[in-house]
Amino acid sequence: MRDTVISGKQHAVVESPYGPLTLVATDGVLSGLYMTEQRHRPAEESFGERIAAAEEPFPEVVRQLAAYFAGELTEFDLPLRLEGTDFQRSVWEQLVRIPYGETWSYGELAARLGKPNASRAVGLANGKNPVGIIVPCHRVIGAAGGMTGYGGGLDRKVRLLAFESGAPLQDRLL
Repeated sequence: MRDTVISGKQHAVVESPYGPLTLVATDGVLSGLYMTEQRHRPAEESFGERIAAAEEPFPEVVRQLAAYFAGELTEFDLPLRLEGTDFQRSVWEQLVRIPYGETWSYGELAARLGKPNASRAVGLANGKNPVGIIVPCHRVIGAAGGMTGYGGGLDRKVRLLAFESGAPLQDRLL
């Protein structure tokens, strides 16, 4: 563990059941979790120095992700540095309130924000979530229960929701 304050950006890549995940930290705090081929994924050059996932500030992130993928963790407890507009951050703050294994529609999320007519704006903010999985944007679905948009790809969204619902393994591998 480092005794000095971590400044700037670092990133590490870890394997997951959903493909490689790029973890990004800004000033020692998790600020990004990106999947391969993710929509709105920043340029690799913006992630800073690549370090091992075993180096600070990533070990606790890696531990909690491993526990989540093992089905042992349903709620993350990590400091996050989410950079976005005030509206985007308000949407992301609501996302972490969606219980594990449940879904909310974009309309429900908009209503919880006190902006019942802002479903589309909520969808756009949801799509710009910089810390997928940990800030569970995959738990937001269309009004009729349909699988609409997911920055990591609809196949991953379906698999993550199946995993959280306790579906048999073969249903999660699609």
